Amino acid sequence: MQPPKAADASDAERRPEEQREQQGPTRKREERESAPRHLVGSTLSTVAEAEQADRVSGDEPLLPARVHRPSDLMRLLVGLLAIVVLLSIAAFAHGTTTGLENDINKGTDQAPDVLIKLAGLVSSIAVLLVPVAFAIERLIKRDGLRIADGVLAAVLAHGVTLATDLWVAKSAPGTIQDALTQPQPGAALTDPVHGYLAPVIAYMTAVGMARRPRWRVVLWVVLLLDAFAMLVGGYTTPFSIVLTVLIGWTVAYGTLYTVGSPNVRPTGQHLMAGLRHVGFRPVTAMRAEDTPDSGDPSDRGRRYLVSLEDGPPLDVTVVDREQQAQGFFYRVWRRLTLRGITQRRSIQSLRQALEQEALLAYAAIAAGANAPKLIATSELGPDAVMLVYEHIGGRSLDALEDVEITDDLVRGAWRQVKALQSRRIAHRRLTGDAILVDRSGTVFVTDLRGGEIAAGDLLLRMDIAQLLTTTGLRVGAERAVATALEVLGPDAVADCLPLLQPIALSRSTRAALRRLARERSQREREAVIAASDAAKLAKAQEAQASVPADRKALRNEKQAEKRAEKRAIDDALDEAREEDLLTQIRRQVLLIRPQAPVEPVRLERIKPRTLLSFIAGAIAAYFLISQVTEADFGAVVEQAEWGWVAAALGFSALSYIAAAMSLLGFVPERVPFVKTVLAQVAGSFVKIVAPPAVGGVALNTRFLQRSGVRPGLAVASVGASQLFGLGCHILLLAAFGYLTGTEKTPSSLTPSRTVIAGLLTVAVLVLVVTAIPFLRKFVVTRVRSLFAGVVPRMLDVVQRPQKLFTGIGGMLLLTILFVMCLDASIRAFSGPDVPQLSYASIAVVFLAGNALGSAAPTPGGMGAVEGALTLGLIAVGLPKEVAAPAVLLYRLMTLWLPVLPGWLCFNHLTRKGAL
Repeated sequence: MQPPKAADASDAERRPEEQREQQGPTRKREERESAPRHLVGSTLSTVAEAEQADRVSGDEPLLPARVHRPSDLMRLLVGLLAIVVLLSIAAFAHGTTTGLENDINKGTDQAPDVLIKLAGLVSSIAVLLVPVAFAIERLIKRDGLRIADGVLAAVLAHGVTLATDLWVAKSAPGTIQDALTQPQPGAALTDPVHGYLAPVIAYMTAVGMARRPRWRVVLWVVLLLDAFAMLVGGYTTPFSIVLTVLIGWTVAYGTLYTVGSPNVRPTGQHLMAGLRHVGFRPVTAMRAEDTPDSGDPSDRGRRYLVSLEDGPPLDVTVVDREQQAQGFFYRVWRRLTLRGITQRRSIQSLRQALEQEALLAYAAIAAGANAPKLIATSELGPDAVMLVYEHIGGRSLDALEDVEITDDLVRGAWRQVKALQSRRIAHRRLTGDAILVDRSGTVFVTDLRGGEIAAGDLLLRMDIAQLLTTTGLRVGAERAVATALEVLGPDAVADCLPLLQPIALSRSTRAALRRLARERSQREREAVIAASDAAKLAKAQEAQASVPADRKALRNEKQAEKRAEKRAIDDALDEAREEDLLTQIRRQVLLIRPQAPVEPVRLERIKPRTLLSFIAGAIAAYFLISQVTEADFGAVVEQAEWGWVAAALGFSALSYIAAAMSLLGFVPERVPFVKTVLAQVAGSFVKIVAPPAVGGVALNTRFLQRSGVRPGLAVASVGASQLFGLGCHILLLAAFGYLTGTEKTPSSLTPSRTVIAGLLTVAVLVLVVTAIPFLRKFVVTRVRSLFAGVVPRMLDVVQRPQKLFTGIGGMLLLTILFVMCLDASIRAFSGPDVPQLSYASIAVVFLAGNALGSAAPTPGGMGAVEGALTLGLIAVGLPKEVAAPAVLLYRLMTLWLPVLPGWLCFNHLTRKGAL
């Protein structure tokens, strides 16, 4: 932990080091005793650190000169979304755009021509002079960095306008061109985006004219006058003006977020001046650094411990606009996806944040809770506010050792919650760093900024669930529940059980629960490995002591040894299996209230996967409809060759046998082949309601478990099959891509540029993942957890060549059958004039489309597979009129037609207990 930084009041108040030393040890001892061991979110662990902090002088040196503001990123995304919406309206609402233009033209026909020309002349001159005058005024005041940012934004905006004009003129749909341009004499069209208006808007936004009302009013008047003159004169359209404004605004904020904005956050010197402004006489201010385990420090503001010339020290919280904006997207996501949890606005103004925290501080004390007393509030300029509290000192619950957390301390925390809830005040973040214990053992609740007054029952019950989990992480479920029952009573504790779920807890608590889950899994894995090793050792000792009489006795003995090893591993797994903390808490509460409701309340309004599936499905539907409407399916179906349709159906049916072979090849245990084939057919029904990479894995794992394979080994077998299938997929894609590149020049054996580009892309991605620590750690963790169970299973399979041959052969056969099914679908609609594609080209298209389908979040890869296959076939030379129906036939044979047989097989296997 870094020591706090000190900021002196002023140069006149700074004392030389010699004068400080002359004050003697008494003064130093008093300073050490008055300095807390814990500032809210920070700890002075030793006296040496405190003395070192006392010697630090001057202002905070670590504030960067430029910061990347989340608010700029938010405005950039809003601008991009507005541009997309505007272009969508222009593309699809052609009647609305035409009617709007006609109404404006009728309304402006009566305007005097002299007035229009005068307005155009004045605005065209002023729109250039006003930015120049503002730049001169800023340069005189030595604010050249803002002017540089504005010039950069203007240059980028000009480039974007040129690109947009080129796109509208060459490639945009006719409806967009009509909405953004006006016809001129000589068959010419007006510019879709104004080449000088968008740069001026970008410049105006980037230099920060919004904070200078006079300049802002003047420039907006000039811009509106210029837009009016061009609109009335017939040189533009309303959509063109709106698009120009949006491009300039969006490019400006994109530039500001990329290069950063000048840091105007208040420093320690501003804090000292603000304290003197409200009547205090500060001497020093020590910055409290947030610890890594302090949850979301950006949402709590910066903390300072301020010493005064006369009186006890103060705790001061400084909140600025950047801290208000941080975490915005997370709060918006919680507000959209969770019902009844987020009541306040996702982002507040500084005034609202100040008033809310002050109101909650007063309300908590009025309710009888121990909370820091708010003494004063003040603004620190236009971009920050401060809140001054009485200094409490002490340490947070997270900073205490386990032996220091007594039952009396936990009961004190529950009494504070009871006092808050008696006045219907919800804290909403009762984590360990929000509970403070002073030197006398008194418990305080802090960080009330995110709370709610007049809270509903849901938020109050969530507070109880959160504190149960927080205390359970430190003292265990039994002590946490016992102290809660003693203070709140059984009814209040039992009512929170439906909300005792990870999604209702804070981010730091969820991270702690995930860490404990990984530790439990590691202990269970170690127990299974130890039991397996012990069983193998005992088996080896018994083999040395006894020699079987014949081959049959040897086989029976091996089977008995396998059963004994399986029982030993199951027993070890049962002994090592541990309940998670939330389950332990529920069990402790149910001992007191057996009839308490435990069914979790559904808090999610929408799941992320559902939202992604909906968006991807909408995009896929739009793409398919646009492709289908352009094809003449009546003529195509009349010319279809039904023999190839039957062949495609046969290849699709045979693929389930190949899928069963590819699975059984990685299962050393004996599993019925016919039931495995039926399970693969049942998978065609499951993947309609789940992504293929998820539904198929879950179904095969469940089937193997029901067939007698242990859960861990079943997961490892399916994982080994998936891992080996991924490797085969990549090798086949590279091999067929190479063959595709050598088809046109067989003598040179030169691979295609696409394959080379793909390999280079993969290499770049690998380098990026390796270079970024976060991505490297993420990938290594996932790969290590995968190989922990898969590699031993692969070694078991390698020792049986017949099984390995079955698995590899099944995978190759599965790919061949799907390629032949796609080829048959193409031949069913190919006439004599359509060129025939090679199997290598079809294989490349199939493998690429299948990879996209597995990555897509839509069930069965719907939309992604169709789009990838259609575009791939068109890219290799197949006409669109043939590619679209061929892909639809292929998907009918492999996705939709097997749904009914899959449903029948799924029900049959379920009744037989195989699923």
